[in-house]
Amino acid sequence: MLSEEERERYARSLSILGEEGQQALRRGRVLVIGAGGVGSAALLYLAAAGVGTIAVADGDRVERSNLQRQIIHTADRLGENKARSAARAMAARNPGVQIRVIPEYVSSQTLPALARRYDFVIDGADGLETKLMISDSCVAAGVPFCHCGTQGLRFQVMTCLPGRSPCVRCAFGHPAGSVSGSTLGPACGCAGSVAAAEAIKYLTGRGELLTGRLFTADLMTMESRMVPLRRDPGCPACGASGQQ
Repeated sequence: MLSEEERERYARSLSILGEEGQQALRRGRVLVIGAGGVGSAALLYLAAAGVGTIAVADGDRVERSNLQRQIIHTADRLGENKARSAARAMAARNPGVQIRVIPEYVSSQTLPALARRYDFVIDGADGLETKLMISDSCVAAGVPFCHCGTQGLRFQVMTCLPGRSPCVRCAFGHPAGSVSGSTLGPACGCAGSVAAAEAIKYLTGRGELLTGRLFTADLMTMESRMVPLRRDPGCPACGASGQQ
């Protein structure tokens, strides 16, 4: 049962998800890797939505140049670990959620076991190699995840259900050619918001996930595309010769 405080807080959500859906969010566990531009938006919306347990992993520290796009951080937190800074913002947004702070970078050695503790993972990290590692680790752990990439005012998002839909290696080749690089804040915000929506849909069983398709958009031209994707039987991560 939802408390009266929860009914008031989630009144707009309840009209869409119903009490059952809101309770599913409260039971949900989401891991967000990276508290940067994409992670900022995803974490704030997950906390606001009432996802019961949110973990944030990041070993970096807040710098002044981050504030242009990483909206979860503020100028008074310069030098603070990003995961801890993000946790403070989420707790202020919604004290009813449980927040786990992981103030370090994840690795191929630590991530598979960590991911298995959660229902869904969001990739808000930087760099192609890191994104490949996150994809491979989630596939190995059998945990659904959302891949995000941004560059300039462009962004792309896809969701993978391991063993059922394409992973990042399937989508972008070996090694992947995913969008990644210098970006402006609105692209990060859009990607992070879409990723949060994917997590909410997965936890509540509502809507259609971005599985088997890549959603891309260019905010400079306001053009968007939905690119169909296929699993690669030769994928070293999730194909017949990879980890199933």
